[in-house]
Amino acid sequence: MRAVVYKGPFEVAVEQVEDPRIQHPNDVLVRVTSTAICGSDLHMYEGRTAAEPGIVFGHENLGVIEETGEGVTSLSKGDRVVMPFNVACGFCKNCSAGFTGFCLTVNPGFAGGAYGYVAMGPYTGGQAEYIRVPYADFNCLKLPEGNEKETDFVLLADIFPTGYHGNELADVRPGESVAVYGAGPVGLMAAYSALLRGASKVFVVDRVAERLQKAREIGAIPIDFTQGNPAEQIKEQTGGEGTDKGIDAVGYQAQAQGEDREEPAIVLNSLVDTVRATGALGVPGLYVPSDPGGPDEHSKKGMLMVAVGRLFEKGLRMGTGQCNVKRYNRHLRDMIIEDRAKPSFVVSHELPLDQAPAAYEKFDKRVEGYTKVVLHPQAA
Repeated sequence: MRAVVYKGPFEVAVEQVEDPRIQHPNDVLVRVTSTAICGSDLHMYEGRTAAEPGIVFGHENLGVIEETGEGVTSLSKGDRVVMPFNVACGFCKNCSAGFTGFCLTVNPGFAGGAYGYVAMGPYTGGQAEYIRVPYADFNCLKLPEGNEKETDFVLLADIFPTGYHGNELADVRPGESVAVYGAGPVGLMAAYSALLRGASKVFVVDRVAERLQKAREIGAIPIDFTQGNPAEQIKEQTGGEGTDKGIDAVGYQAQAQGEDREEPAIVLNSLVDTVRATGALGVPGLYVPSDPGGPDEHSKKGMLMVAVGRLFEKGLRMGTGQCNVKRYNRHLRDMIIEDRAKPSFVVSHELPLDQAPAAYEKFDKRVEGYTKVVLHPQAA
């Protein structure tokens, strides 16, 4: 089958790789009709992880079941399904508690598994014509038949639940004000989710004009950090108090204000300044224990200079960690079905699989309006 294969820093190629097969009675094989490129994929694409050449990318996957293992009971050939990026067993201590992003079964020695991602287990990614789904009864979410709302439903694999998760981590409640740092796909989904949850005022901080315009279009207030300290800009619009809650949708590759260099802790420290005393921070933005491309020796080891004293002084709470997609994907799916949510507003490009190398390059450079790319390996 054809698949997007990592070749080395800033290089992917569409190549022929071995077809997946049923390996366990609980597996299914899915013919992939939509698969998205994620900002997390760019970390590997840029050589900022320990990913080795040869890995097949793709953890945001939707398609139609082609074959089921003999132990699968709730799924059938022809079912249209979307899979959480988390590979999870459904029965370990963490899965039973709802922490499916930290499964203790699927990736021995590590809490959590995912498709097509470095250190997240032996699960081939879905930027390919087919994908094997383990523990399929647990990991597949059924969708309506056909191809309606395809670009909405594929976002249930990761970014829509992850944006919603940022709100859960920050405990965003109706009527509250929220600051979201980062207007990439996850940041826009966090802002959108805050509005769906009834937030009274949502600020979105970024520097890319197209992304800030997207934020404006959904009813958020764009803040361009190149025009001045974003925390001060937000305080000017909140009576000097700051927001009730804050969400970091950027992570460790954050850009220093007014400079063309990275400052890994700047978003965390900006949120400490932005959120009022006794507020809360949600951090779904990715941070890693090691970063070969970090700007200094500490950040290369995943150790950042965060203003913990100020965090403590203000009595702020902080929730972190990757999204447990299954906590949210069912009710977010139903909101899409009932036209209460349409997350596909973030999708800027839909392309055939063969155009993946050019799409990676343009998405990485944030050019030509690339905000979110959905690839279609096969017809729906």
